[in-house]
Amino acid sequence: MTMKIALIYPPTCDPTAPYLAVPMLTGFLRAHGVQVVPIDANVEAYDELLRPEPLTEIRDRIEQRLAKLDKRPYLGHVEQLAYTALWQARGEAHAVPAGIAKAVATLRDKERFFIPKHYSRAVATIEAALRAISAAYTPLQLDFTAYRTPFCLTTPEEIIADAASERDPFDHYVTRTLVPRLRAEKVQVIGLSVCFPGQLQPAFAFAHKIKKHLPEVHITAGGPGITQLMIRLSGRALQRALGPLDSAVVFEGEHSLLALVEALDAGTPLRRLTNVVLRDALLGARYVPAHGMEDLKQLPAPDFDGLPLAKYFAPMLTLPYDPTRGCYWGKCTFCHYGLAEVGTAKYREREVETMVSHLRALAQKYDTRYFYLSQDSVAPKTLLKLAQGLIDAELQLRWATDLKPENYLTRERAQTLRQAGAVACALGVESASPRVLKLIDKGAPVQTVREVIGRLAESDIAVEAMCFTDFPTETGPEALETLHFLGELREQVALFIVGQFGLTHGALVAQDPAAFGLREIWQLDGDELGTGLFFAELVPGKSGREKERVEAALDRLSASWQLRHYPWAGALSTAHTVYYYDRFGRDVFRKLADLYRREPKGDTLATSRVGTAVAHFSLEQAALAADREREIWRTLVYDKRHVSRTAYRELAESAPILAPHPQRYQFAAGELPVAGPGPRKVLGRRPSGAANSLR
Repeated sequence: MTMKIALIYPPTCDPTAPYLAVPMLTGFLRAHGVQVVPIDANVEAYDELLRPEPLTEIRDRIEQRLAKLDKRPYLGHVEQLAYTALWQARGEAHAVPAGIAKAVATLRDKERFFIPKHYSRAVATIEAALRAISAAYTPLQLDFTAYRTPFCLTTPEEIIADAASERDPFDHYVTRTLVPRLRAEKVQVIGLSVCFPGQLQPAFAFAHKIKKHLPEVHITAGGPGITQLMIRLSGRALQRALGPLDSAVVFEGEHSLLALVEALDAGTPLRRLTNVVLRDALLGARYVPAHGMEDLKQLPAPDFDGLPLAKYFAPMLTLPYDPTRGCYWGKCTFCHYGLAEVGTAKYREREVETMVSHLRALAQKYDTRYFYLSQDSVAPKTLLKLAQGLIDAELQLRWATDLKPENYLTRERAQTLRQAGAVACALGVESASPRVLKLIDKGAPVQTVREVIGRLAESDIAVEAMCFTDFPTETGPEALETLHFLGELREQVALFIVGQFGLTHGALVAQDPAAFGLREIWQLDGDELGTGLFFAELVPGKSGREKERVEAALDRLSASWQLRHYPWAGALSTAHTVYYYDRFGRDVFRKLADLYRREPKGDTLATSRVGTAVAHFSLEQAALAADREREIWRTLVYDKRHVSRTAYRELAESAPILAPHPQRYQFAAGELPVAGPGPRKVLGRRPSGAANSLR
C-alpha cells in the first residue's frame, strides 16, 4: 500500500503521558501495511507554547489589549469582562516568562519532581501560564481538560470564528510546525483522534487550517468525542457538522479507518463503507451503520514508535494499555462513556497470556515499568488473573487502574494485586446514599464499598474514590452522606473527587427522564451541534441553603488532603499521582496536607514580582460584570432556552456601562489586583486549589 496517514491527537489534554487512541490505531494500521505518522499534537503544542518567548508574546498581547481598552470612552459589558480578565492575569503574565523553563524542567527531573516545594512551584507556574494564555485570548478558558469560549461549538460558523489566528493560541503550532511537517511527510490522509469534549474545538480548528494549506489531503476524524457528536445528527445538520472534514469515523475505528484508507488508496467509491460519515448529494450527509465494536483478542498491542516520548511533562514514562474494552457492568444510569450510542460499549477482554506478553514487550521496548490499565472498567476476576500472570512472569511493573468495588475483592485478592505491582485503584463510589445508589443502579451497596476500600488500603494500594453530587432528586442530606462517608474513611482513602452530575445524551437518565424525577430535558435553540443538554426536576432536590452547606462541608473535607487540578499529583488517575504514591506511599497526599498546615504551602511561582500601573477604569466596578454574565446565561439557558450572539447582545447591551475612573493598582502573580499606593489592601485571592479541583 502506498497510502501514508498521519494520526494526530489534538489539544487539549493531559500532557504528562501518551493517550491510548493513536498508539492503538498505529499498531493496527502498521500491522496491515499502512504507513503511519503518529503525532501527539497535544504535548507538542504545549511544549512549544510553554516557553519563555511565546509567553513573552502572551504578556505583550495582554498589555496591548489593555492599552486598547484604556483608550475607550467607556466599557460595555463584554469589555468589562475582558478588562477584568486581563488585569487579573497581568501579574502572572509578567512572571511566567522568566520561570517557565525551570518549571517544565522540574517536571521532567527525577530528583526535583519529588521535592514537594519544587514540584508545587512548577505546577503553580504552569497553571499561571495557562491563565495568562486564557486572558490573552479572552474570552477563552484554557486548561488541560477544556477549551471553552461562550459560544464554542454551537454552530459551524462559531467553530470557524474561534479557529481564527487571533482567537486560537495553537495557531502558531499548526501553521508553523504541524503543516510543514505534514507537507514534508507527504501524507495523503490525516486522522484526528478526538477522545474528549475539550478536544473538539481544537480538532476542528486544526482541520480548517490544515485543509487551507493542504487542500488535496483527505481529513477524517474519529474517537468518542466525534462519535457522540455525529450520531446525534443526520442529513443537512450532519453535513454542517462535518465542517472542514472530508469524512468522520464513528464507533471503534480500527477496521473502519483501515477500510477508508484502503478505499482511498485504491480509488474505489467510499459510499459503501460502514461507520464512515460522508457527504451525500441528496441527504446532506449519511453513514451506513454496522457493528461498531472490535474483537479485542485480534488487535495488536499499542505502538508508541514515532511519538515524542521525551517531551511529556513527567520524569518517567507511563504507558496506557487496554486489557479490556467496554464495561462489564454496563448498567449505571448516569453513564455515557466510550464508543456507544447509549451507556457503554459491550465488554470484551484480551487473553491473559496476551496481556502479559504485551506488557512485557512494551516495558522492555520503551524502558519503563509504569503502566495505566486504560479501559472503561475491568472485571475484578480478570484483573486478578492478570495480576497472577504478572507475578508468575516476574515482571516488576507498577500500575494503576479503575475498578468497580465488588465483594470479590477479598483481602487475599487485594494482596495479590499489590504483589503484582498495583499502586492505585480508582473506585466508582458515586454516592453513599442507598436511595441514590439504587437510582444509579451501581450494584454495590455502601457497606460493600466500605469493605473493599478497607481491604485495598490494608494491602497498601492507594484507593481513589470517584463520587458526584446532584444526581436527579438527590437531597442535601443525601449529598452530605457521601461527604460523611469519605470523612469516616479518611485514613483509607488516598484521594477523592466529588464532581457534579451532568446530563449527557446517551445516559439512561436522558432516555427515560421521568423515571428519574425529571420534568423535562432540553437543548438550546441555536445550539446546532447539541453539545449542551439541560434538565429541570419535578421537585428540586436541594434548596440554595442546602447547596451552600454541601459546598462548605466539601471544603472542610478537602482540607485533609493535598488536592490539585488534573493532571497534577493530587488529582485522580494521573501519572504524577502514581509516581508520588510509588515513592512516598498511599497516604502521601494526607501527609502533604498536614505539612502545608504547619508550613507555608509553597504553591508560588518559580519567579514572581509586583508591578504597578494605572487602570483607566475601576477594577472593582468592572469585576461586577462577572455576576451579570452569569445572570445573562441563566436567562438564555433557562428562560429563553435559546443561544445566539444576537440574543446575548440584547441582554449584554442592557447592562451598565463603565465610565473612566483612573486609579493605580498593584498586580502580582497569584493575587487579584490591589488598589495603591499605600498599604496593600488585598481585594481578593484566587480560589484555593482544593475546592477548585473538585468542581
